[in-house]
Amino acid sequence: MVLGKVKSLTISFDCLSDSNIPVYSSGDTVSGRISLEVTGEIRVKSLKIHARGRAKVRWTESRNAGSNTAYTQNYTEEVEYFNHKDVLVGHERDDDNSEEGLHTIHSGRHEYAFSFELPQIPLATSFEGRHGSVRYWVKAELHRPWLLPVKLKKEFTVFEHIDINTPSLLSPQAGTKEKTLCCWLCTSGPISLSVKIERKGYTPGESIQIFAEIENCSSRVVVPKAAIYQTQAFYAKGKMKEVKQLVANLRGESLSSGKTETWNGKQLKIPPVSPSILDCSIIRVEYSLMVYVDIPGAMDLFLNLPLVIGTIPLHPFGSRTSSVSSQGSMNMNWLGLTLPERLEAPPSYAEVVTEENIQSGLAPVAAFDDFQRALQGPLFAYIHKFRFLPPPLYSEIDPNPDQPTDEIPSCPSC
Repeated sequence: MVLGKVKSLTISFDCLSDSNIPVYSSGDTVSGRISLEVTGEIRVKSLKIHARGRAKVRWTESRNAGSNTAYTQNYTEEVEYFNHKDVLVGHERDDDNSEEGLHTIHSGRHEYAFSFELPQIPLATSFEGRHGSVRYWVKAELHRPWLLPVKLKKEFTVFEHIDINTPSLLSPQAGTKEKTLCCWLCTSGPISLSVKIERKGYTPGESIQIFAEIENCSSRVVVPKAAIYQTQAFYAKGKMKEVKQLVANLRGESLSSGKTETWNGKQLKIPPVSPSILDCSIIRVEYSLMVYVDIPGAMDLFLNLPLVIGTIPLHPFGSRTSSVSSQGSMNMNWLGLTLPERLEAPPSYAEVVTEENIQSGLAPVAAFDDFQRALQGPLFAYIHKFRFLPPPLYSEIDPNPDQPTDEIPSCPSC
């Protein structure tokens, strides 16, 4: 008797959207088919599926334990969301090679349906990060006597919905800060920064309207700027590993001494990035808007406003755009918040963007035109497409360098 051969083993999902991309949420039923094509007749012990969902973090740190002694400490943690097994053909036991209980599969193509329900508990959104990931997959295993099993694994995407149409995410965010430059007995005037944005929650593809007032009473020429940062935080064994990445940025006009600049809804577009992850115990993905004043020769003055990147976009009736935009030309008195008694010194540039972030080779995101077209399709299609792409690569080179100025400050360090 001539034994048949396995020509192909494939996994396909019954997609929930018109884009044919398998995307699910907690409580959804995941269904699909295992396709097996064989040439000739084969005998199998079992055809199984194993579906799993888990978050996992892992990183290593080198430590010194004395003179000429070093060791590596591993940090790893895992959270399992579900673990489902099912037998589609044959029986459960595969630990023997007896000829009893074998199932005969004839030559040709055969399909076997599978189905399971995702748990009703909140599931972390699928994610790929520097030191961890959240993954969901289905694995098919074909077991035959006296032969190695044939295995195939295919991932699917899970999104935990974040609806930005909630009071906490629709509330305006604002702040104000001031910084005075000085050198010995020489003191220049303060630099002040006031910022407000219309809400906390956004979805990829939207533009954040920034309302700001920057007043420069110092003797230096300063530049107002804004940037969106993504912060990935990984937790294991009581330790935390954090990675900050620049997502998008913009630059204002240079501001000479005694001048004031007002941003009446200056727009900063959010590229196609992964949604925020807020409910996972070992992985968090958060975003923030930093509006800051670049001060030559001194620490920058900056304000951080938290952001939440959601999956369900703003409802037209819940938009505050018109009410906020109508205030664009008015005085910035609505930003008159109380300053802290003791001004907080902002961190250095190296603390905000680490050398590790700068040197890492990150792939650029796709063009926004493609993203806008994707928005016209099903909600999850464009999110799935870009979920593995990191934010754009940050550059140390200023694309708009300051123009030379004839002004001579009264003190070299002020």
